[in-house]
Amino acid sequence: MNWDIVRDSLPLYGWAALLTLTIGVIGIVLSMIVGIVCAAVQHYRVQIARQCVALYVELSRNTPLLVQLFFLYFGLPKIGITWSSTTCAIIGLTFLGGAYMAEALRSGLDAVPVSQKENALALGFTSTQTLRYIVLPQAFATALPALSANVIFLIKETSVFSIIALPDLVYVAKEQIGNTYNTQEALFLLVFYYLLILLPISLAAGRLERRARYASLGV
Repeated sequence: MNWDIVRDSLPLYGWAALLTLTIGVIGIVLSMIVGIVCAAVQHYRVQIARQCVALYVELSRNTPLLVQLFFLYFGLPKIGITWSSTTCAIIGLTFLGGAYMAEALRSGLDAVPVSQKENALALGFTSTQTLRYIVLPQAFATALPALSANVIFLIKETSVFSIIALPDLVYVAKEQIGNTYNTQEALFLLVFYYLLILLPISLAAGRLERRARYASLGV
């Protein structure tokens, strides 16, 4: 291991890590928005839209992100639609993540007992207040472990973005290996930066899950 090469390569990998994290965060936020909408459609059994959501979830969860990226980046230009690699990465991650977030949130909504909603309405709560103060907090607490796992999963899925020439961490590592043959240093920095991104997220998610669990128990 040549530590001089590692030191000199830190800024390059730092920028690649920042790009990876930025696209990951944008994709996760958009995935949550898509997931909330889809979960609400499924939970409240909105006709026609519910069938469309079910089709979307099955299509998204049963096709690899790599295939989706190939379609967006290489397939769409054949019909005159051309997007940048960054745009394709965000859309692909959102398309994949939205389905997983939708299933996690739907299971959380379904886990809230109907009796609690009925009791809230009987006590004079409006439908909006019931949703905000009774349903959503419990649904979120139930879905939190799955949501946390999905966030980590989506960050790790960014590793395939290099296939569409996005200069993320994997792309930079492959370039360094191909150009300089510094395989050890490249792989070390790749693992180091992914750990630097994912470990804080994992620790924060675990702490948030514990707090949500204690809150639900009234501790």
